[in-house]
Amino acid sequence: MAEKVIPVADHRYLNAVPSIPPKLESATGFVADTLARPLQDLRISVTDRCNFRCVYCMPSEVFDKNYAFLPQTSLLSFEEITRIAGIFVAHGVGKIRLTGGEPLLRKHIEKLIEMLSSLKTPDGREPDLTLTTNGSLLARKAQALKDAGLKRVTVSLDSLDDATFKRMNDVDFPVSEVLHGIDAAHKAGLGPIKINMVVKGGMNDQEIIPMARHFKGSPFILRFIEYMDVGASNGWKMDEVVPSAEVVRRIHAVMPLQEIAANYTGETAGRWRYADGGGEIGVISSVTQAFCRDCTRARLSTEGKLYTCLFATGGHDLRALMRSGRTDEEISTVVAHLWRARGDRYSELRTANTAGLEQPLRKVEMSYIGG
Repeated sequence: MAEKVIPVADHRYLNAVPSIPPKLESATGFVADTLARPLQDLRISVTDRCNFRCVYCMPSEVFDKNYAFLPQTSLLSFEEITRIAGIFVAHGVGKIRLTGGEPLLRKHIEKLIEMLSSLKTPDGREPDLTLTTNGSLLARKAQALKDAGLKRVTVSLDSLDDATFKRMNDVDFPVSEVLHGIDAAHKAGLGPIKINMVVKGGMNDQEIIPMARHFKGSPFILRFIEYMDVGASNGWKMDEVVPSAEVVRRIHAVMPLQEIAANYTGETAGRWRYADGGGEIGVISSVTQAFCRDCTRARLSTEGKLYTCLFATGGHDLRALMRSGRTDEEISTVVAHLWRARGDRYSELRTANTAGLEQPLRKVEMSYIGG
């Protein structure tokens, strides 16, 4: 039998170096794109490596022992990350999220958090500094992360059933260790903690109710994420998507829910609370109910490529500008021009054209850009 081959677009080396505009400008604390969406959030991937091989992100048939991860010299240094983050904060970014790969695999990440926590917005506030993790290393690092200045964590957890969870992470990692990490993070004060469950039909959708029951009445906010067509490596198919409306319907049938308002404009999750006061859940409907219209997020890859959409087909090489000696003012002007030119709304267009969803678009991989 022929070996299964999944095409992966290697976007690590296919990025344009932005040109410097002839007229430089100072950051004003606000910049908006072509759809009037302000730049408010920055997601930074600090490593392309992960110790899990989740089927929807880094499937083992692609990311095997022969896969060539980025060399250390290609990664942005902590000083470079902090420099770029400072430029984005000057343009209005008030929230910075560290992602990966698995960000806790990056050596001395506490030092980076300490450096980023010293940044200040134009009005003198500290940015909201958060981190997304698979939880595998969280128990041993939670207190150090908090001490360094991290505000909150989001933990990925796709099942409470050990067999299902191990089948999804594909490295035989037990649920109990992730739950231990969540408890450690809570004790360290890294909250409110959000738990993200990617729901893939036929694999873990039977875990929707058990997950809801387990976290109901806890200090944690459980969020259900529709299985997305990020990149090409996960072999995404529309019939494996469990719509958020179905998730809500299943939970509401046994634990009545009431819809509640968003915390802020641009929040990705629809919010629901238990009618009996047992807390809330969120649903992220990136396939069936696009939220492009309010998206305020920019993404920086681990080697310094700026992406203006999670589903982008190309990035902008800011590392090249830094390492060629460009000034902060020059790079800041580039960032402003790139954001003003942004018109991305991939999910919105996809939702309007469901029949064409499974065409093999050459999009950036989630494992490279971060979720």
